[in-house]
Amino acid sequence: MNFRMIGYVLALVLKVEGFLMALPLLVALLYRENRAAIVYLICLAVCLVVGFIGTARKPKNITFYQKDGFITVSLAWVVLSLVGAIPFVMTGEIPRYIDAVFETVSGFTTTGASILSNVEALSHASLFWRSFSHWIGGMGVLVFILMLIPVRDGSHMFLMKAESPGPDVSKFVPKLKSTAVLLYKLYIVITVAEMVALLIARMPVFDTLCLTFGTAGTGGFAVLNSGIATYTAAQQWIITIFMIAFGVNFTFYYYLLCRNFRAALKMEEVRVYLLIVLASIAVIAVNISGIFATTAETVRQAAFQVGSIITTTGYSTTDFNLWPSLSKMILVVLMFLGPCAGSTGGGIKISRVIIIWKSARRELKNVAHPRTISKVKMDGHSLNEETVRSVQVYLCMYVILFFISVLIVSANGFSFETNVTAVAATFNNIGPGLDMAGPAANYLAFNPLSKIVLIIDMLAGRLEILPIILMFMPSTWKKRD
Repeated sequence: MNFRMIGYVLALVLKVEGFLMALPLLVALLYRENRAAIVYLICLAVCLVVGFIGTARKPKNITFYQKDGFITVSLAWVVLSLVGAIPFVMTGEIPRYIDAVFETVSGFTTTGASILSNVEALSHASLFWRSFSHWIGGMGVLVFILMLIPVRDGSHMFLMKAESPGPDVSKFVPKLKSTAVLLYKLYIVITVAEMVALLIARMPVFDTLCLTFGTAGTGGFAVLNSGIATYTAAQQWIITIFMIAFGVNFTFYYYLLCRNFRAALKMEEVRVYLLIVLASIAVIAVNISGIFATTAETVRQAAFQVGSIITTTGYSTTDFNLWPSLSKMILVVLMFLGPCAGSTGGGIKISRVIIIWKSARRELKNVAHPRTISKVKMDGHSLNEETVRSVQVYLCMYVILFFISVLIVSANGFSFETNVTAVAATFNNIGPGLDMAGPAANYLAFNPLSKIVLIIDMLAGRLEILPIILMFMPSTWKKRD
């Protein structure tokens, strides 16, 4: 394993995090929050000093292999979160470090699960930092660093594969660095579009920035205790539309940008995703009719919650924990499904669900007709068996880790509904679950062990499980490959 190169990348991560902390520092200065300004300045300075020292000398061997890439990505997210939690503790806004780490990991992994019961008590600087962490983690910090680090293009693929959501990673353009640049350009353009739309709808500037970061990263940290409920219907519709938009595979937008409309329309995953969204909205709207005053409000509430849950954003405009069982069950199913691969959302991903469905159908067909040779296809193209196998392995690891997590969290003595949905909400990077983990509650009551388990779940969910599991395997750290 190339430890020198891994250390170099981690130092670069600290350097980048130091520069990013300049933004909450600026917010603290604008709102004259002196204590917060001093804290973020100190953290910024320490990150930059350590980062510049660690990157002063470039390693001679800059080659990354697959194991190196996976470990680097895991450690990068751990370091990013552990350091990003320090300002919350130093300002005294989240006194316990484990709680601060939970909040920060939730931010960077775009989960949106919180231990705070009064978010409005935070300084503007800290509110901005926790929301900005969604935007940073949405596309992935290593995708950003791919544009900076001096490794060979084949090594870039190992880093991007470890961090990118979905069963497969493909390049839009011949060079992976160009792909990373293009991804961020698309990400920034759609983010700015939402900001402009919310400003036109007369949302306050600070709220616009924070909520847009949360929507773009499909995170879900709000700046008000009431979540999104107090904003206007127009503002809620704008957030709903952009949540669903950020749940679409970015390859779809690339095809649209290139005016390759035929390829965009052929994307089976996007079609299934939008069909599930529309069907879920329709069923829930009918099921909750009578709860809200008008049909328009009923449809808006149904659309917002469906968009929020399937994209794993986690914003809420109402306490859906009080909805009928059918509606809650649909939302729980959406928690597991997640949005498209190649989006900023969490969950299993629609593409994996399609592949599992088609591979199961193929197996049944082979039993009925043993001599038939069939392939699993997506978008008209046959998938190689390695991709199908990787999806099956992912699902097995997902189920095992899920049930182990539920078992440990159950030691809290909370209800079955709380334990299962708390793990589902963190593992799938959603945020709110049901009962004591519902949208009107928080995760403060969970014991430290449960919080550590949920932190690992958030990281595993964001990094697609394998990089985190590899980090805990003793054989990974042996010198031989």
